[in-house]
Parts: sequence; structure tokens; C-alpha cells
Amino acid sequence: MIVHPIPPFYDNDSRILILGSFPSVKSREMMFFYGHPRNRFWRVLAAVYEDEFAETVDERKAFLKKHHIAAWDVISSCDIIGSSDASIRNVIPNDLSVILDHADISEIYVNGRTAEKMYKKYTEEKTGRRAVCLPSTSPANAAWSLGRLTEAWHVISGSKKENI
Repeated sequence: MIVHPIPPFYDNDSRILILGSFPSVKSREMMFFYGHPRNRFWRVLAAVYEDEFAETVDERKAFLKKHHIAAWDVISSCDIIGSSDASIRNVIPNDLSVILDHADISEIYVNGRTAEKMYKKYTEEKTGRRAVCLPSTSPANAAWSLGRLTEAWHVISGSKKENI
């Protein structure tokens, strides 16, 4: 059983909550979300918000804060082999009230189908809130180009970009 080591990232000004399933090995080593260099999360967000690519953990935290984004994962602990979502077993979900009771979150988004499945199974009923599923930014989701991901993820900024 691996326990999620990264605390939720949010503040009172957070308006959007983005949830992954469980942090990858690289993210756990880095102690922040989407730490694998091939994960396109940070590139997609930079493109969506037309902002600089955040490279360091401090830059990434500043980026999220600037854009009023909270980040965490659906799963608090589980059995997992490496970073494989397909291997996830024995799930214990995170208690999202930690964020939802302290920030005026208007939208909840999940990064990929595994996060969506886990959210629906363990969390949606507790929060009473629907989450919008966005295509996974994981390198395992190779069918989605950076441009296609960016177009799909534009929903988080409240704008829809054409021809990206």
C-alpha cells in the first residue's frame, strides 16, 4: 500500500480543482503533481492560459496560484505497480472537503479516464458534485497530440480556442 505523499495544493482564491488519479513515481519523488518530464500537463496549462511554461516546483505552484487552480488526486492510498493506473487496487480516496470547505471551487475537472472512474466510484456521491473529464495529459495517452489536448483543456479557462 502506497500512501499519497503530496499535500493538496490550493488557497482561498482557488476556483478550479483539477484531480488526477494518483501521483506517478516521478511526481512522488519530486513531491509535486505531474512531475514526469513527458507528462504534458504543464505544457497544456501554459498554452491554455497563454503563460510561461512552469519548470520548477516553485514556478508550478506560482502558476496554479496565479490562475486560481487547486490540484490534488482522487486517491489517498492504494496498491500500485510503478506508475501504472491499470494496476491500481485497494483504493482509499482522498477527502476533498479539505479543499471544498476552504475554497470557492466552481468547477471540478479530472485528468483522464482513471481519475474519472475513481471520482465517480468513491467521491462524487460524497461531494454531491459532478466532475468534468478531460483527456489525460499522460505520455501513455499518445493518441492525443499537444494541440488536441490544449484545445480540449481550454474549457478550464472559460474560453474555447479554435485552430490550435
